[in-house]
Amino acid sequence: MSRIVTVAAAQMGPIQRSETRTDAVRRLIQLMREAKSMGAQVIVYPEAALTAFFPHWYIADEAELDQWFEREMPSKETQPLFDEARKLGIGFHLGYCELDFSTGRKRRFNTAIVVDQKGEIVGKYRKVHLPGYQENRPGAPFQNLEKRYFEVGDLGFRAWRAFGGVVGTMICNDRRWSESYRVLGLQDVEMIFCGYNTPVHHPLTPEHDRLGQFHNEISMQAGAYQNATWVIGVAKAGVEEGVDQIAGSVIVAPTGEIVARASTNQDELVVARCDLDLGRSYKETTFNFAKHRRPEHYKMIVERTGAIPPN
Repeated sequence: MSRIVTVAAAQMGPIQRSETRTDAVRRLIQLMREAKSMGAQVIVYPEAALTAFFPHWYIADEAELDQWFEREMPSKETQPLFDEARKLGIGFHLGYCELDFSTGRKRRFNTAIVVDQKGEIVGKYRKVHLPGYQENRPGAPFQNLEKRYFEVGDLGFRAWRAFGGVVGTMICNDRRWSESYRVLGLQDVEMIFCGYNTPVHHPLTPEHDRLGQFHNEISMQAGAYQNATWVIGVAKAGVEEGVDQIAGSVIVAPTGEIVARASTNQDELVVARCDLDLGRSYKETTFNFAKHRRPEHYKMIVERTGAIPPN
């Protein structure tokens, strides 16, 4: 018997700097209610869904920077989202920026959580593949200071049992790296949630601009197919504080096919009934890791061919 999970990809339009977390949460709750009315069992929000994507500008003052981060989850501002999820009986994935003191020092992470239908957090992930740079670049049309504002995630790529299957999460630039999917694939993941805030323009390589949407989709399609998993890719899109960000939120099947796609760059729901068993035939044949995958030979092949080993 097929295991069907109805999923809503909750694309968001821009969140401007003047908007509060309370404003953002109102939007998230409205999307959640609409998703529930469409039969969704889980709703997937984008990366940094509570604020404007502040790494796009330079912040010198530490106290000012800290104001963009969440010290607890749920917080006073986000508790209504958890309460609504519990009331509606719907799970959610939420990206936000986390301020952590658990090790005795202040650490900042780009984080995402998975919350079940009871409003309980079942999994947390911190972004590993941080793009951008550390130093301010005066004169640039916008910044990408993720390496300055965030530490590399320390929780690893983990999968959890939720929504009747095995789910995992990644954030934005993680979707471009095959290792992100493969580590989750080795845990028999059946659905991956991925939020992103991706500019249309690449200041250092403008020749890439025309391919932004293509690269966005092909990364997730390849990861889905090669690991026989659903991938739910969700954008925060539109012009946010002067930075135009791609839309194109998608739901990708384990076959690598896009089964649903957003058509605007604003708040929009994309909903699909996802059969978690759809990837089983691929896991048992083409991508049967136990039978066909041979990582122990990779280094040997490099050494025998005289190829340059990776850094």
